[in-house]
This record gives sequence, C-alpha cells and structure tokens, in this order.
Amino acid sequence: MVISLYTSRVILFALGVEDYGVYNVVGGAIAMFGVVSGALSAAISRFITFELGKNDFERLKKVFSTSINIQVIISIVLLIVAESFGLWFLYNKLNIPPDRISAAFWVLQLSLLSFCVNLLSVPYNACIIAHERMKAFAYVSVIEAVGKLGVCYLLLISPWDRLIVYAVLLFVISLIIRLIYGVYCHRHFSECSYSLVIEKSLLKQIGAFAGWNFFTNTAYIFNTQGINLLINIFFGVTFNAARGIATQVDNAVMQFVNNFIMAINPQITKNYAANNIEEMNKLICRGARFSYLLTLLFALPVFFETETILKLWLKIVPEDTALFVRLGFIGAMFMSLGNTGYTACMATGNIKKYTLWITAIGCLVFPASYVAYKMGAPVYASYIAFIVVYLILDFVRLWLMKDLLNFPVMMFVKDVFGRIVPTTAAAVFFPIVVFLKMEQGILRLVVSCVVCVASTVISSFFIGMTKQERKSIMKMAWAKFKG
Repeated sequence: MVISLYTSRVILFALGVEDYGVYNVVGGAIAMFGVVSGALSAAISRFITFELGKNDFERLKKVFSTSINIQVIISIVLLIVAESFGLWFLYNKLNIPPDRISAAFWVLQLSLLSFCVNLLSVPYNACIIAHERMKAFAYVSVIEAVGKLGVCYLLLISPWDRLIVYAVLLFVISLIIRLIYGVYCHRHFSECSYSLVIEKSLLKQIGAFAGWNFFTNTAYIFNTQGINLLINIFFGVTFNAARGIATQVDNAVMQFVNNFIMAINPQITKNYAANNIEEMNKLICRGARFSYLLTLLFALPVFFETETILKLWLKIVPEDTALFVRLGFIGAMFMSLGNTGYTACMATGNIKKYTLWITAIGCLVFPASYVAYKMGAPVYASYIAFIVVYLILDFVRLWLMKDLLNFPVMMFVKDVFGRIVPTTAAAVFFPIVVFLKMEQGILRLVVSCVVCVASTVISSFFIGMTKQERKSIMKMAWAKFKG
C-alpha cells in the first residue's frame, strides 16, 4: 500500500499532469472491456471454489481446463474488438492533445496486451484463492511492489517518451507476475494441468453464470471507467489526472480491505456447498462489518487531512483531487458492506434475479452523471451519484439475499448496521475536535493521524466487535506476546 502511494507520486511527477491524465483515460477505456473478463472471472472463481468445497477433483480439473480455453477465446475476441472500436474511439471521441495522440496509440496497444495477460491469469489466481494459499499472494505482492519501484526508477532516467515507456514497463510487470502464478499453481495444485477439454454442459453452466454476471459488471465499469470518459469529454485530461490520483489512493486502501475479503470469500462459498448455512450467514455479517471497519481505519485520517497529505505526497496536486479523495472514500465504505453478500449470492449459481435488480439500479450512476454534466453540474456530481446509488444497493442486496438464501435480514441490520453506525460516530468525535481546534499543518497532521487511528481502534474493539470476537483477539494477542 505504501509503495503504491509512493510510486503514484513519482509517476505523476515523471509524466506530468497531462500525460498522467492521458494514461488514465486511455487505460480506462481498455479497462471497460473488463466487463466481459470480470464476468468470466467471477464465474470461474465460483465454480472452482464450489467444486473444491464438494471435494470433486475430477470435476475440478475439467473446470480448470475449460476455463483456460474460454479465456483464450475471449482474449482473441477482445483483441479484435479493441483494435477496431478502440482505435476509432481513441481518434474520434477522446479529448487528447494532438501532440500526444501517437503516444496514446501505444498506450492503448500495450494496455490491451497487459489486459489479455491478466485475463489468462484468472483460472490460476482462482485456484490459489480457492485453496486459501494467501501466503502466495503476499510473496508475489512483494515482488510486484519491487517491480513498481523499478518502473519508477527507469521512468525517471528514460531518454525516450516516458508515457510509452511507462506502458511498456507495466506490460512487462504483468507478464512476469503471470508467469510466477502459473509456475506456482503447476507445482502445488494437481488440477492446474491443462488439457484440451471443452465439456459442453460445463461450458453452458459457466457461460450462463458469466452471462448474467456480465450485466452487474457492466454497471460497475460504466460507473467507474465510464465516468472517467465522461469527465474527459466534459472537463479534459487535467480532471482525469485528479481522478486518477484519487483512484490510486482509494485503490491502495481498498487493496488491503479486498485482501481481507479474499480470505473470507472461499469459506462462504465452501460453506454453502457443504450446506453449512448458519456458519455462512455469520461469515457474511462478520465480513461486511470488518470490511467497513478496516476501510474506516485507513479512510478517517486521510479524510481529515487530505490537503496536507496530498501536498506532502505529491509535487503536483491537480485541481479538485482532495475533494475526489474524500468522496471516493465515502463511496468505498458503502461498497465494502456488500462484498460478502455478493459472494453468497454468487455461490447459489441462481443469479438471474440478483443480477437484474443490482444492474438496473447500479446503472443509474452513469446516466445521472451525464444528465448532471449536461445541465452544468460541477465535476464532483458523479461522485455524489455514485454514493447515493451504492447506499441504495446495500439495502436492495439484503432483500435479494433474503429471497435467494433465506438470509435473516435483521441479523445483518443488528450485527452490522447496529454496530458500525455507533462505532463511526464514536470514532469521528475526537478527530473533529482536533480538526476544528488546530491550524492546518504538519503538527495537526501528526496529531490527527494518531487520534484517528486510536479512536477508530478503540471504538471498533469495544463497539464494533462482539464479546466473543474481543475474547478471540485478546487470546491471539496474548499467545503472540507469550510466544
């Protein structure tokens, strides 16, 4: 997380605001194709984890090989589409300075190659997650972080066009990470041996699951990368740079939270496969609550001291970056509440109704932002739309979980909302006092960070956790202390 934030600072300085904005918008255009890959990734992860939960290893091997074949086909299709529609969109719709069009072309090509490499990694990553080998992700994350530091250094000393060099280096990093995951899976998991298998019944099941999940991913992609394109069209690349920085900050924090969720998700799917519904319900609530509390822990000091942190972190701070960071964290906190519920619904395999409702409501962010911009609304209007829509989705998701899983909604209301609301209120009290009583500067930053972290930890421990959770944490802490 720290390295991610540091490299963002160096890259913004090395590229400049304009080129950083160009990379953000062009890379975002390619990321929009993730609507297809994301749907397939969710399907592959669900089927691999489900079969592992049922201990059907022959079926698991077929799922893996079929998944590889599907990803190869999708990669070829996406290359064809991107080389036609993507180039047309680049030259005819994006608001890019004329002297940077050539560089933007190469960014498009290299981002596309990186995307296809990551696409082919999905079945291998799904196996690691299903087997709960989280240590592997930790080691590879260290390698990836060191690689990003290397990218920063090479970018600063490069005598060539830095925007193109940056895209090349990111492609090389994605290729190295892909090879590492592939070698690890072949050595540790027997099912990760490829064979030319395309089982029609399995292909149909994965395709149907991915097809419905495609709509949910469409909503999210348009709500993120689609908004990025709208900002480019209405406001230009400078605001794309601001949004890119805000996204880097959000992603750095959410990567930590998502790794926590990554460890819980296989257990949710396996418990459903084994019909351990009561344990699954507990995991849904606990995962949602702890995801929110982890987000709050990191978001609170950044929220109060955004301007000071940005000035210290970046040599160049694009306009409205601080506001984007704050609004982005609010949206992320609402999103964090729905991750475990989503996993539980996906575990059922019966996702038609879930997908239709979530997509219908989630898709409102993009048109609402477009209408707001056409009417002259400020650039941050899209963030407001995102926050409102995803807050509504948290409650809609509970209703859908009750229908699909017979989930006890009041259990979630009591165990999650009933704890995070008073925890948040208690956590923000003392930081607000510091914010109002002290003048902005390094001293307030230090005091505010200490107070925010201490306030959040204490509030989470005594209000946000159950008595049993507190006992478990104390027991683990005591064991570590004695050891």
